[in-house]
Amino acid sequence: MVLFSILTMILSIAFSSLHITAPLRGGTINFYRIAIIILLYSGVLANNSLSAGLVCTGVGVFGGLFHVTTITQSMEIFIYLVGALVLLLGENSTLISKGKGLPVIAEYPIIVLFTVLGMSCLISSSDLVSMFLSIELQSFAVYILATFYAEGESATSAGLKYFLLGSLSSTLILLGSSLLYSFTGLTNFEGLYMLCSTTTTNHYMELGVLLMVIGLLFKVSAAPFHLPFPSIYSGVPTIVTALLINLPKLSILVLLLELQQIFFASTRINDILLVSGLLSLIIGSIAALSQYNLKKLLAYSGTTNIGFLLLALYTNSELGLDSFLFYMIQYFLTSINVFFILIALGNLVSYPVSKYSPLVFINQLNVLFLQHPLLSFSFAVSLFSLAGIPPFIGFFAKYKVLLSLISNGSYFVAIVVIIFSVVIAYYYLNIVRALHFDSLKGYNFINKGEINTIISTTIACITLLLIIFIIYPAPLLNSVHQLALTIFINEPVYCL
Repeated sequence: MVLFSILTMILSIAFSSLHITAPLRGGTINFYRIAIIILLYSGVLANNSLSAGLVCTGVGVFGGLFHVTTITQSMEIFIYLVGALVLLLGENSTLISKGKGLPVIAEYPIIVLFTVLGMSCLISSSDLVSMFLSIELQSFAVYILATFYAEGESATSAGLKYFLLGSLSSTLILLGSSLLYSFTGLTNFEGLYMLCSTTTTNHYMELGVLLMVIGLLFKVSAAPFHLPFPSIYSGVPTIVTALLINLPKLSILVLLLELQQIFFASTRINDILLVSGLLSLIIGSIAALSQYNLKKLLAYSGTTNIGFLLLALYTNSELGLDSFLFYMIQYFLTSINVFFILIALGNLVSYPVSKYSPLVFINQLNVLFLQHPLLSFSFAVSLFSLAGIPPFIGFFAKYKVLLSLISNGSYFVAIVVIIFSVVIAYYYLNIVRALHFDSLKGYNFINKGEINTIISTTIACITLLLIIFIIYPAPLLNSVHQLALTIFINEPVYCL
């Protein structure tokens, strides 16, 4: 994390000097590739320290403001991988910066690096102060990116909404943290855990935890705080939607896992997770049924999947943590693959809705299978996985969440999950129907053409990983299970 922050600062300073003197096209592409190399190299370093067992007991750094544990190192590796994929998607997009004629925007890699830096700091935070500063570091970069392509009314409106909602959620988190500090005199997570596990909390502390959790649920677009996000995601360019739906939510979910471990014994945090998880599952599933806008449908799909993650977190058991981590990894990988495919298809659209979001409606996918069968196959595999169709990886993720609920005695919640899993499958299969069976309806929206080699290779690799899991699931299942055991038994995430 320290090395990654140093490399990010060096790259940003170098970019500023070069951007002022010579903002060249080649320089922009080089910065994309340098940023990707930084992310991959940081992931290799995190993996080496994890493999060497250097953090097996947890290590506190910077005076206890941050800690390095097995869960933080493991999630950092995954965050760096997702960040590199988002950057790869940005470099190979055909968007044109306003008035510059440059591919995308020259500042895009720096913004993504600072977002990833904030995420890395957030999952390693062990203090209320470092937690809030990390959330703001992560959020500020995303606010800038959401308004970069503000050439139309919808883009300006979406960026402004995202900024105002992010400010509101940050205010709730800060207010909750202030209440906790006012009535405990503590900001360190370890001290808060020891206090909550040995004494009875008062209503003011419970209110503080409630406000913090509500603010975090706002940031992951969980119901009932999800309402503005579909219009926000549809208003920004597709490449920005890919970042907003995936990157910021990942670190917030890891933070929710940590807060649950701290306040589980003394507050009703699990009740909040249960209610929000059920509402996200129900509302997201029903709202997506009537959507013909792909990005709005993916936004409601994201709310539904957040519901599954919150329900897995609600069980607070070894099996629940196992299902939470497994679901999170498979969902974000599959979601990234879906956006890679949408960007690839956007380069081939004959009559784009806009130059920043060429592919918007489901009926634009007609005749895709006839002209691009391999790309259509990859899209279908990703959608089947998101729908939870066996034997794809998404089915096993939903099955593990269902199993954790049953083992916890939450039979009614498990029945609700089963019912709405069928509803979820319907709107994903509706997209598959448009891919394969609506080829003779409507207009021929897709031109025959070349797909960017890097994008097609990345799509093929992610799709191959999803297929390999069907044949040989043991490595991923065993790794996630061992990580869950480490969190639940041997190494609590609050340990310093």
